[in-house]
Amino acid sequence: MIEQVAVIGDGQMATVCSVMLADRGVHVRMWGASRDHIEALKATKENRRHLPGLKIPDRVSFTTDPQAVFQGAELILSAVPCQYIRNVFEKLAAFYPTDIPTTSVSKGIENKTLLRPTQIITDVVGSTAVVALSGPSIAAELARCLPATVVAASEDESQAKLVQETFSSQWFRVYTNTDLLGVELAGATKNIIALAAGIVDGLKAGDNAKAALLTRGLVEIQRLGMAMGARPETFSGLAGLGDLVTTCTSPVGRNRSAGEQIGKGKSAEDVIRSTTSVIEGIPTTRSVRELAGQYGVEMPITEAVHGVLFEGKEVIATLGELMSRELKGEV
Repeated sequence: MIEQVAVIGDGQMATVCSVMLADRGVHVRMWGASRDHIEALKATKENRRHLPGLKIPDRVSFTTDPQAVFQGAELILSAVPCQYIRNVFEKLAAFYPTDIPTTSVSKGIENKTLLRPTQIITDVVGSTAVVALSGPSIAAELARCLPATVVAASEDESQAKLVQETFSSQWFRVYTNTDLLGVELAGATKNIIALAAGIVDGLKAGDNAKAALLTRGLVEIQRLGMAMGARPETFSGLAGLGDLVTTCTSPVGRNRSAGEQIGKGKSAEDVIRSTTSVIEGIPTTRSVRELAGQYGVEMPITEAVHGVLFEGKEVIATLGELMSRELKGEV
């Protein structure tokens, strides 16, 4: 049984994972770059910026010291938004213990490099065992101990099982999977479909349209995954279909909510400025569109979202283009 975990990040998922681990008797040391925020966490034992009302147990301590966070740790948990991982881990690299496993709960594809979260970590700190913990896991629901089921994925099954045993509880069930590529790719791409689902909600286009969007969205996610070497069954599992459904339907999902505002007429820039949260699907849309081009994969929904976000295309006109594409068989 793991006794001490170093958590990198001080946002929603970092906080809720720290509380979950502490409730299982694990000692947690959380690292954040902002001294003011870490001091506030120490003083209040509450993350008022990201999860107000959730009390943080005494087993969780806090630091801004890039060396102290790793002392005694048997597992590292990265909860840094994808586009910031490289910068954060470069600050930690000199002290990083590469002989213990790292688990990532981040979702996205890095711009320019097109690397997944675990790949970025390995690229920066060198050799380390990496695991992705992913699936339908809205932080606000985890904070209330509502039932959830996710996947721990690693090419090394023993590392996935270690994370499974560390996190599993009566209300949080963890399965294992060796398709690390598929699990991380599913976690990244579903945010793009969630943006599109939010746009559909903002337009009040109806449930028929949203159901079609989720179904065809999953098709293009799987299409890219298989072209890159992932296993098709991963995309019908928790990290694929499960996370897609939650992200596209939850009223508190950041990507769906952002898409809804865009559907109502706001620009992507205005939506980003109006929130302190990171909307992972927006930068990931650029990366996934580029991956689709590299692998010669048709991803019309991703292309449409990219057009709205970055090419100034009108939402209603873009929806019309999607609906009037060349007719073809479903399979």
